[in-house]
Amino acid sequence: MAKGKSFMDIFKKTAERPTEKIKIRKPSKKSIKPIKKNHKKSIKITKLKKIKVPRKIKIKNVPKKLKKIEIKNIPKKNKVKVVHREIPKKMPKMKEGKPQHTIEHIKTYIPGFDQLFEHGIPKGNAVLVEGGPGSGKTIFCLQLAYNACKNGKKVLYMSFEEPEENLMQHMRNFGWDAEKFIKQDMLRIKRFNALDVARSVEALLSEAKKELLIEIQPVFFPPDFKPEIVCIDSLTSISSAFSGEENRFRIYMEQLFRYLEKTKISSFLIREVANPTHVGGSSYVEKGEAISFLSDGIIIIYNVIYGNGTRGSAIEVLKMRGEKIAKKIVQMDITKHGLVVSNKGISDQHHIKYSLC
Repeated sequence: MAKGKSFMDIFKKTAERPTEKIKIRKPSKKSIKPIKKNHKKSIKITKLKKIKVPRKIKIKNVPKKLKKIEIKNIPKKNKVKVVHREIPKKMPKMKEGKPQHTIEHIKTYIPGFDQLFEHGIPKGNAVLVEGGPGSGKTIFCLQLAYNACKNGKKVLYMSFEEPEENLMQHMRNFGWDAEKFIKQDMLRIKRFNALDVARSVEALLSEAKKELLIEIQPVFFPPDFKPEIVCIDSLTSISSAFSGEENRFRIYMEQLFRYLEKTKISSFLIREVANPTHVGGSSYVEKGEAISFLSDGIIIIYNVIYGNGTRGSAIEVLKMRGEKIAKKIVQMDITKHGLVVSNKGISDQHHIKYSLC
């Protein structure tokens, strides 16, 4: 500090000095860089600290069907609402490919005949077996009945023409041991009188005051036997018993087919046709044509005369409801062991002259 000058004198002297002006230089245009449009502002992100919540919540009173549920690290303030709901079981995986066929079918086990169907005859179908006299209709049904018994099915064979012993002898001639199945109560061959059936139907119609709904079961089927297959031989004999009463016969047939459909009994009904569809000819027309529409299937057996004068047999599945069929007439032979159907189409043989039934 200068001699003779106090601190205050120096302070006053410096305070009285004029203040210098500070010049601020303006920045040049070149020094300022333009801001890009897509310029992103830098944002500082601060990491959040993990908060450890030691609380552990368990949900109680859960049904047994539910799996155990544990929810961890839930703050106290949060509320959890649990809705009890059954967990459905895993659905079985569907197999890829064609859908499975659920309709049950029956086989005739007549050599070569079942090959005319994609699967077989649908169970419960009412099938007409048509043909002329001596064509093999009865043999067809007897062979079918015997084969069905061999495969564990109960069969009722109802004859309105031949007695039981004659039919049994036919089966013996082909080597079919029907007595064995009769003893086992798998097969019943019973003869009915067509006139008795006609009178019973007339009585039922009279009691019902000619109403359409009548009871068929007491007229036809024995109460102590429940067959899976029924053969009726023949509708022609029943029709003749209703001579002059075609309307009542039609009502009876409608109720018969309705009963067969209700009970799911597979039935084969023989009908003799004087002039069925000829090979290469026109279709037949018959007074009882309504029966064809009521039936689920029609099998026609032909008597064929070839151009060289020899006779033969042929068979055709004209229709079968609910089943794909081979639409052709094929050769059929009556051998010592029964019917044998060939897969050879008879229409391929050009030496056929005509068919006769």
